[in-house]
Amino acid sequence: MTATQVAPERQAFYDRIGPESLAPLWERLHALVTREPSSSALPYHWNYDDVVRPFMMESGGLITAKEAERRVLILENPGLKDQSRITNSLFAGLQMILPGEVAPAHRHTPSALRFIVEGHGAYTAVEGERAIMEPGDFVITPPWTWHDHGNETDRAMVWLDGLDVPMIKMLDASFAEPSNDDSQSISRPVGDSQARFGANMVPVDWKPVTKSSPVFSYPYARSREALTTMARNGAPDPCHGHKLRYINPATGGSPMPTIGAFMALLPSGFETAPYRSTDGTIYSVVEGTGETIVGDRVFRWKPRDIFVVPSWHTHRHRAGSDAVLFSFSDRPVQDMLGLWREERGHA
Repeated sequence: MTATQVAPERQAFYDRIGPESLAPLWERLHALVTREPSSSALPYHWNYDDVVRPFMMESGGLITAKEAERRVLILENPGLKDQSRITNSLFAGLQMILPGEVAPAHRHTPSALRFIVEGHGAYTAVEGERAIMEPGDFVITPPWTWHDHGNETDRAMVWLDGLDVPMIKMLDASFAEPSNDDSQSISRPVGDSQARFGANMVPVDWKPVTKSSPVFSYPYARSREALTTMARNGAPDPCHGHKLRYINPATGGSPMPTIGAFMALLPSGFETAPYRSTDGTIYSVVEGTGETIVGDRVFRWKPRDIFVVPSWHTHRHRAGSDAVLFSFSDRPVQDMLGLWREERGHA
């Protein structure tokens, strides 16, 4: 009898217990508890300028931001078809807001990040404060915070959305609420949270009341300056180049409890050592050109392209010019649960 065949008496037993909502673990254990991560997600690369952007612009003539609530093209992993996921735990999409539009205010329990891809000067408002967005900026909307987006410029604005929706749905903890107004009332000036919490200082009697960062906008100019200084003062990490992680300045943890975000500078000609980790990671190219090898696949990337490396997939980056890569993953959750693992130099 082969491993896939089942003895007749056992199959008869399974047929009798099935209608009672029972099943034999011994027939399923190998698929439930695997020897190492076995993700259904596949490595994939989205060419922004040549493929995604034309569709994004076309969508602007089909539906308004208000009708859609959020005009987003989902970056759906081909291994997770019809599941609206880029990895098993994360959602990603590209959102566009046209001149004069407002994406109406709402709030929800999933955490969200915005990474600005194209355009200058549109805003995201979070809990009564606006952040003016520029390419490369990293913006968060923590769980259950009111937020809306508006574009008072003369050009379209596009950003990468990353959310923990699959995790929240898995936990059956999804709530959402629309606002009565498209735009929330502004109660604090632009830059207020950065002034209060972004200079390694906090108001004297302030105490955190949530697990998310009190800073919701991380400007690219400051991130790029930090990477440049870091590169000037030391050699790149063999697996990561010059890589920094965004933090919640109040705790030193991630800006939001379920999603970690990172920025890396790869010097021209630099090739990383083979690397893999348990957090499936989404990359957005900010500057430069290069390629990423994932198994037997080669993704040749340029600014504004997006690609995904699923959990436990060995990969290497090669920079054709000085390159900057933004990335995000579910690493904070894995760290918190003691699950995160990496292998450096794994061929």
